[in-house]
Amino acid sequence: METEFSHPMKGISLKVVSVLVFVCMATLIKAAGKDISTGQITFYRSAFAIVPILGYLAFKGQLRTAFYTQDIFGHLARGFIGILAMSCGFYGLVHLPLPEAIAIGYAMPLLAVVFAAVFLKETVRVYRWSAVLVGLVGVMIITWPRLTLLRDGGFGSGEALGALAVLLSAALGAVAMVLVRKLVVRERTPTIVLYFSLSASCFSLLTLPFGWGPLTLDAFLLLMAAGFCGGVAQILLTQSYRYADMSTIAPFEYTSIILGLVIGYFLFGDVPTTTMLVGTAIVVGAGIFIIFREHRLGLERKGARKHVTPQG
Repeated sequence: METEFSHPMKGISLKVVSVLVFVCMATLIKAAGKDISTGQITFYRSAFAIVPILGYLAFKGQLRTAFYTQDIFGHLARGFIGILAMSCGFYGLVHLPLPEAIAIGYAMPLLAVVFAAVFLKETVRVYRWSAVLVGLVGVMIITWPRLTLLRDGGFGSGEALGALAVLLSAALGAVAMVLVRKLVVRERTPTIVLYFSLSASCFSLLTLPFGWGPLTLDAFLLLMAAGFCGGVAQILLTQSYRYADMSTIAPFEYTSIILGLVIGYFLFGDVPTTTMLVGTAIVVGAGIFIIFREHRLGLERKGARKHVTPQG
């Protein structure tokens, strides 16, 4: 009989594949072009993600029970914040080099630590606060060349707005992570995943009067494929946590920057700058340190529980 976290290599493999599929999703969205409304992109990403999610839930025999929820307003709040985060992220994605958009997005788990301390009253000690500050310095190193007013166009340039959009996406994504942490107390993972895609599709439809236009066949197929990839990646990510604990799997999120660098260079001609590479190294280092600290603290808490548990 399989025990919890009994196959760490399987968990790691699923995580790496999910990262690969998420990067493919981002590549497809970027390839669709800059002229498509971000609300329109978000709708296709959310709507077509429902297809593999429903198929997976039906295969697992969880389709009927997945719709049952005790906190519909929690799902709607998570969906609304999530859709804002996605829209900002997609805007940045089409206006920035692919690896740069991925690297700035690494600010999300750093900000999640801050928001968890503020809103969930989680204990954050000096080591993690230091790592968060160092990581945010790395994010500023990456974004500063885009934001500086000395550049032609200043903050009005597409790349500057793109960098700001990805930063805002990271902040909103961190808020969404806090909302998910509240949901998991009462809701099951399939329910959370399903309601996010459903609510995101509905909320993104509200942008229909604002810039939606007819799509070429190529753009439609690219966005449809992006949505499908998003749903598949979410399933793979969810499954990965069944086979290994979070501290084992989380560092492999950073493989996305390697994939982003390769795809960005060969498909879009994106050449990474020195500041981008230095800033990314700092952010990744800070993120891995936080994961390591979480792992150590988890082991300490587990040891403490064993120590106080009555024997016999």
